[in-house]
Amino acid sequence: MARQFDYQTMQQVFRRFQAAEPHPKGELEHTNAFTLLVAVALSAQATDVGVNKATRSLFPIADTPQKMLALGEEGLIEHVKTIGLFRQKAKNVMKLSAILVERFGGEVPSSRAALMSLPGVGRKTANVVLNMWFHYPAQAVDTHIFRIGNRTGICPGKDVDAVERAIEDNVPVEFQQHAHHWLILHGRYICTARKPRCADCLIRDLCAFEEKTA
Repeated sequence: MARQFDYQTMQQVFRRFQAAEPHPKGELEHTNAFTLLVAVALSAQATDVGVNKATRSLFPIADTPQKMLALGEEGLIEHVKTIGLFRQKAKNVMKLSAILVERFGGEVPSSRAALMSLPGVGRKTANVVLNMWFHYPAQAVDTHIFRIGNRTGICPGKDVDAVERAIEDNVPVEFQQHAHHWLILHGRYICTARKPRCADCLIRDLCAFEEKTA
């Protein structure tokens, strides 16, 4: 595990990310808080590309909890059956839709605890919704962020919770809103798992990774 960057290095890292992409966006397609929540829940152990293909026909007809319940579980399965673990995910979406109607007036709640009370919604999913829809600087740590956090020294930690705390504690506050998107996109397209594209990396000179590729 790489040593945590100092404050000046962290500033340089995120200034470069910001200069390259001032307003990074998540790649899951959605139209409102509910469709974002469903898309993120469906994306567990699946790709954003695969989820988007499935939801392009789903969301036009089921963009509220009430419409999702009217569609029914079997109707939902027809749309999401190309996604891994689709049966369990469909059950969770139906259950969370019912809870949103019964407990939250059909609205997606804006607290982490309330979001995590929904079936199939863990801390990472809750943080994505809080960040992308409610613009709270929550840090959703996925496999990409965990990998590059430890590989580079930006946000090292022994588990996802430790990496999340490292981001919150060490990334300058002016970069917190977009930090997890910069890191996810960097991990997805540049600092990839098997063969990182170090030659194309905009923080190559700051990175603590010793086995850089040419």
